[in-house]
Formats: sequence, structure tokens, C-alpha cells
Amino acid sequence: MLKNLTTILFFSFFVALGWSQNLEKPKQEKDSIAQDLKGKGVLVDEAFISKNERIDPLEPSKAAFYSAILPGLGQVYNGDVWKVPLVYAAIGTGVYAYSFNNKQYNRTRDAFKRRKAGFMDDEFYAFNGQEIDPGNPRLDDDDLQRAQERYQEDRDLSLLITIGLYALNIIEANVKAHLRQFNVDDNLSFNIKPYLEYNTITADPNYGFALQIKF
Repeated sequence: MLKNLTTILFFSFFVALGWSQNLEKPKQEKDSIAQDLKGKGVLVDEAFISKNERIDPLEPSKAAFYSAILPGLGQVYNGDVWKVPLVYAAIGTGVYAYSFNNKQYNRTRDAFKRRKAGFMDDEFYAFNGQEIDPGNPRLDDDDLQRAQERYQEDRDLSLLITIGLYALNIIEANVKAHLRQFNVDDNLSFNIKPYLEYNTITADPNYGFALQIKF
């Protein structure tokens, strides 16, 4: 049960991480450098320049820092408010699993210690409302020891999962902040192709190579 829950939580986070890579394309306008280039021997067909937002090298660090202070805050900083419930559902589930297993571990451990001390009044010795039957406990010492060890393992595993989800929350905020500033413009291109033009005045052909740069 705990392994299936862990798989679902990690899958949800990686899906959210994949969605965070869908970035908007920047707006474009004609570049002013196209003016007067023909007079310098450069043929300009079309030139575009992208209006990108100012790059802040500290933005990913800020997002990670905010998520470290308060889980989900880095996602809010990145504009992904819809991810906050996922963050708290994942981390909250891990905290609940840790708390539950820790409580059960303490119950079985205390009962086991009292058994070893010679007492027969623990909650696992007799069923609720029934009299204690000395020498015939509902859970014997071996059962209590196995239950204690199982709850201890589940508690430790829940703690590791919770820490991992907390770290994943920080990593996701940092990666998304990086992707927000990454230039994925489709107009970024570099191309070289043969060039041929007929001069109508001198009746001579002009040929060579044309370098096309779109940015």
C-alpha cells in the first residue's frame, strides 16, 4: 500500500514537472538593423528580433529558496499556483504516514517492554472488555516484536519519502524558474545558401553565397 502510494506521488510530480516546460513564445517585431544595409553590400530579406524578458540569474535561486522556506511558495513565485495543492497533498500524505506508523510503533514498543518487565496489563494482552487470561495473550511477545519492527521500518520509509518530496518541491521550483528564462524561439536559425541575382543595369549576374540569420 505504501509503495503504491509512493509511486503515485512521484508520478504526479514528474507530470507536473513536464507541464512546466510549456513556455510561451515571445512576441516579434521587425528589426531596425535592416535599414541602410543594402548600401553596404548586404541584402536583407526579412529580419526579426525577439522581445525577450530581462534575464535574472538569481531567479532560479529565489524560487528554490522560497520553496525551501515554505513548500509551494516557489511554485507561486513562478506563477504555478495550481501546483500548490499537489505539493501539500504529496508532503502531507508523507507526514501522515510517518505520524501513523510512529504512533503504532510506540504502542507496540511500550507493550513489549511491559511484557518483558512481567506485566500483563497492556492493550494487546486481552480483547477489549474481556478478562486477562494469564499465559494466553491475544498477541504474544514474538507478535509484538514483529509488529514493532514492521511499524519502525514503515515509519523510517515514510520519513525518507517525505524528505524526498520536500526536496523534489525545491528542485521543481528551481527547474521551472530556469525554463522560464530559456529562449525557445522558433525563429532562431542560421542558414547559408547559394545566391544569384541578375543586374538589370550592367546585364551581369551577381552570384555568391547568402548568409541568413534570424534572431
